[in-house]
Amino acid sequence: MRKIAKHRLVALSLIFASASASLAFIDTALAATDTTAIAAVEKLQVKGKAPKTGYERSLFSDGWGDIGSCDARNFILRRDLKSVTLRDSCKVDTGTLKDPYTGKIIRFKYGVGTSSSVQIDHVVALSDAWQKGAQQLSVAKRYAFYNDPLNLLAVDGPTNAIKGDSDASAWLPPNKGYRCPYIARQVAVKLKYKIWVIEAEKAAMKRVLSACPSQKLPIR
Repeated sequence: MRKIAKHRLVALSLIFASASASLAFIDTALAATDTTAIAAVEKLQVKGKAPKTGYERSLFSDGWGDIGSCDARNFILRRDLKSVTLRDSCKVDTGTLKDPYTGKIIRFKYGVGTSSSVQIDHVVALSDAWQKGAQQLSVAKRYAFYNDPLNLLAVDGPTNAIKGDSDASAWLPPNKGYRCPYIARQVAVKLKYKIWVIEAEKAAMKRVLSACPSQKLPIR
């Protein structure tokens, strides 16, 4: 039994080492071009939504992975917040977020009852991805998807809860000025991980991006 457990531990270590390395990967097809988001939408595969059967958040990642010497949550807080102070070399204690989803200013303070005011959103929700191709990804790719800064944004907690696992056909940021960058980020993530869209979703993406035809895809 000890030998079996040891083999499983080694296998898991190899998987997560590979996944951690993939977090630094930027899809060269996206990075090397000036592709507009509205043109990139046409590269997304259109299919029906698969059943949610078997979905569990832990199938992507058992909590936040590490990016460099910091966990992904605090990495994104440090990226997206201004006037950041730290509790140690990694953990964000305070900061100011201009929430992209609502446009309001949020004063972040680490602690019970306050940390949840700012949440880290998966721009392409895990459940949505699961029903549109992520079931077929390797463990390492799902781990990378969960922890990839391209798919992560610091946002207003309550608004993130309202969004849930909605795609672009069911939910858009209340802040209309951020809808083009939001959809462009979804397109970039779905292309990178080969996650498909449904017809209504593609139509919603094109509708938003038609107002900003020069919007480029983000690469990180």
